[in-house]
Amino acid sequence: MSTSFYETAASSVQARNRIRHHIYQTPLIPARRTSQEHGAKVLFKAENFQLTGSFKLRGAISKMSVQNGQGRLITASTGNHGIGAAFAAQALSKNLTVVLPETVIPAKLEKIKSFGVDVILHGAETGLAEQHAQQLAASGTYTYISPYNDADIVAGQGTIGLEILEQCDRVDNVFVSMGGGGLISGVGSVIKAFSPQTTVYGVAAINSKALATSMAAGHVVETEHLPTLAEAVAGGIDEDTITLALASSVVDHVIKCDEGEIVAALTTSDENMIVEGSAALALAGFNKVARNLTGQTSVILLCGANVDQGMVKNIIYGSQA
Repeated sequence: MSTSFYETAASSVQARNRIRHHIYQTPLIPARRTSQEHGAKVLFKAENFQLTGSFKLRGAISKMSVQNGQGRLITASTGNHGIGAAFAAQALSKNLTVVLPETVIPAKLEKIKSFGVDVILHGAETGLAEQHAQQLAASGTYTYISPYNDADIVAGQGTIGLEILEQCDRVDNVFVSMGGGGLISGVGSVIKAFSPQTTVYGVAAINSKALATSMAAGHVVETEHLPTLAEAVAGGIDEDTITLALASSVVDHVIKCDEGEIVAALTTSDENMIVEGSAALALAGFNKVARNLTGQTSVILLCGANVDQGMVKNIIYGSQA
C-alpha cells in the first residue's frame, strides 16, 4: 500500500523528535556569487556540515531508532548511507553490516570502518551491492535496511524540509538531487504538505537517472549507469520502491544535468565550501533554470561533502589550466 506525502510529512515530524539529539541542525547559508550572478535570493541548506558529512545520518537514525531488538542488520551504500548507518549503529548499539560496491571512494570506506561495523565489498555499482545485501537478508541471517525504499528512512530525510521552512520565511523553490529517491521524497513531502506553493525541482545526473526515467514512464525502468561525478546518486531503484510514487506526487519539475554541468557547478560556485558531486548536481540544476527565477527565493540542498580530495583537486585545478 502506497504512502501519501501527507502521511510522510507527519512521519517526518515524529522522526524529528526521535533523531534531534543525534544530528546537527544544519544552517541555511546565503549564497554569494550565485545570488549576484542570477539576481535571485539563493540559500544553501548545508547538509555538507552534518555530523557524518551528509544528510544520510537522518534517515539511518530514524530507522534504527524504531528497530526493535538486537538482531543483525545489513544495508548497502555507495558510501554516505553506509557512513550514516554506521554512525547510527554505534550511537544506538546496533549490530550492522554494510555492503559497498568495489568502486567505493576510499575515504568513505575508511570512515565506515572507523565506526566498528562489518564491511563487505561486492559489485561494480551500488545496485549490485544492494542486491547482494538483500540476498543475504533473505537467508534469514540479517534484517535489511534499504538506503531509500523505507518509510522511516524517507521520514528521517524529510526532517531537512522541516528545518528549511523554519529557517526561511518564504521559499519559492527547492532544488534536490535525485538518486534512489529517499531525499527528494522526504523533503518534497514536507514541502508540499506545509508549503504547497513552493516549487520542488528534482535534479538527476544524465549518466545515472533511474528515478527520473521511471517517473517519466510511470513505472520502474532499468537504465544504463555510466560513471558520474555525482556518484552518491548513482545506481538503480527497487522494483517495489515507495519513492517512485512519492517523488512523482511531490516533484514539479525534473532537470537532468550532464557531467560538464556538474563539474561547472563544483568548480565555479565560489562559496568557500567543498561539496561532493551529488551536492554540486543540485546547484547545476539551479543554474540551468536560474534565469527564470529572478526575484524569487531558492533553496539548494547541498546533500554531502564526503569527497575524494585528490579527485576534487584534479577537477578544480584541471578546469583552471
